[in-house]
Amino acid sequence: MKDNQMLNNIREKANKWLENNYDPETRASVKNMLDNNESELIESFYKDLEFGTGGLRGIMGAGTNRMNIYTVGMATQGLSNYVKKAFADKEKIKVAVAYDPRNNSRLFAETTAKIFAANGFKVFMFDALRPTPELSFAIRHFKCQSGVVVTASHNPKEYNGYKVYWEDGGQIIQPHDKNIIDEVKSISSINEVLFDGKQEDIEIIGKEIDNIYLEKVKSLSLSPEVIKRNKNLKIVYTPIHGTGVKLVPMALRKFGFSNIYNVPEQDVIDGNFPTVKSPNPEETAAMEMSLKKARETDADLVMATDPDGDRMGAAIKDNNNKFKLLNGNQTVTLLVYYLLKKWAENGKLQGNEYIITTIVSSDLPNIIAKKFNVDYFKVLTGFKYIADIIRKNENKKTFIGGGEESYGFLAGEFVRDKDAVISCALLAETAAWAKDQGKTLNDLLIDIYHEFGFYKERLFNIVRKGKTGAEEIQSMMKKFRDNPPSYINNSQVIEIYDYQKSIKKNIVTNEESSIVLPQSNVLQFILKDGSRISIRPSGTEPKIKFYFGVHDKLNNKSDFETIEQKLEMKIDAIIKSLNIY
Repeated sequence: MKDNQMLNNIREKANKWLENNYDPETRASVKNMLDNNESELIESFYKDLEFGTGGLRGIMGAGTNRMNIYTVGMATQGLSNYVKKAFADKEKIKVAVAYDPRNNSRLFAETTAKIFAANGFKVFMFDALRPTPELSFAIRHFKCQSGVVVTASHNPKEYNGYKVYWEDGGQIIQPHDKNIIDEVKSISSINEVLFDGKQEDIEIIGKEIDNIYLEKVKSLSLSPEVIKRNKNLKIVYTPIHGTGVKLVPMALRKFGFSNIYNVPEQDVIDGNFPTVKSPNPEETAAMEMSLKKARETDADLVMATDPDGDRMGAAIKDNNNKFKLLNGNQTVTLLVYYLLKKWAENGKLQGNEYIITTIVSSDLPNIIAKKFNVDYFKVLTGFKYIADIIRKNENKKTFIGGGEESYGFLAGEFVRDKDAVISCALLAETAAWAKDQGKTLNDLLIDIYHEFGFYKERLFNIVRKGKTGAEEIQSMMKKFRDNPPSYINNSQVIEIYDYQKSIKKNIVTNEESSIVLPQSNVLQFILKDGSRISIRPSGTEPKIKFYFGVHDKLNNKSDFETIEQKLEMKIDAIIKSLNIY
């Protein structure tokens, strides 16, 4: 009876999409689901696509639970209503719009821009696809009150999304996120959406902003003389069909690098991402073509960016001259170490600088910061929290750099989101700096482990798609929260951090204390042997994430491979003990 009632409710919702205020293609798609595809009908209409704390993300198609011009339109109208309330004192509200290479991204961006214009806003829209961080930069440059980038980041090709930014150039946080969600939920019909904005209220922007942005990126360079001596460093770069295709090579050349190899097949802008299964530089498969090019050219460094140009993956040569992928923590570690070392050498450290990492990232960058007497902050997962720390410390302290394990990094304060253009330029500079000393990036990483400790991390994902998958993920989180393990891999759990309840509990003393961070559905188990396990559902993909962190001493550099294998085996044993295959 319950299932029949649910199906009747879904059919009632779907039938409303057959009315004439929806376009013929949408009506035909919904009619086909009603008549021929009940399972797709349920997935498309069983709920409304949730406007989360950052915006929208979902599979494209017709329906309330899909990305289309109507769900985008209702989100944009709700956002517009809130922006008008928040900036009621502004004579003219300004917003910026950008988009990535995905199918329908330009359509969704144009729809967004027209709705903004219809609400009386001045709109700055990029003339073609641009990296997400440039949208953040444009908001600050034009002194906008808000902005939107249409992207689903590194999700598979069937997805698209919509990220919302505030006047500081960072993604929305409390209280704006909750308030916008309320406004979006209050839009009950597409008849409330002002779709017909005038084109004259939309200013098209492009190369002039690229040039200003790239000059700012260039200003982050700390070793121009080193680059001059190593300008022929061999770099392979791929945008994986995405927005980095022009700006990353331009940034590298502005820094002074001249030996850049591209992957022509992946320079093609295509929302179907034809050369990869998933356009995610975190995955080895997405890097295969660039690694092949690197072997052919005997490159020093391989870098790849995701479709919206905010995440960077990299590969370096190991001690056997074979390429290996860096994980996000290793990239952050290398960049933080280089930046702090050069800031110290260049006399730039004044005692009020800081770095930022997240609660699921490696502790190694923070340990490095301590040596340089540089402060550090740990925030929740998500670069919006890093941006919030920068905003709160503006004109008081100086942000050097920071990042997260999910392949995001930022240096400088002129952008307020992870920036793969900056990351690529600075990692290339770090490689040149190492080469100037007769070292590789791998040598530099081993030096860091030798001095500060060998920290090893791994991410383990369990994917569960659709309605039943979301319920299964919730059930897994509930199990770990309600019945936490006492031992993991034969090591006692001594502390539990529950970020949803904002409580840290010492299991040994039974003492509890408050966690002074926003609430988030994250659990952390700290073991007696120093291992750390973090668990959270992804906010953007149908998966639950397990983060494992272990460490040991590296007393002799020659023991690197032995200790690395030991730590890998330890993570394998932890995964087995949790029974999460």
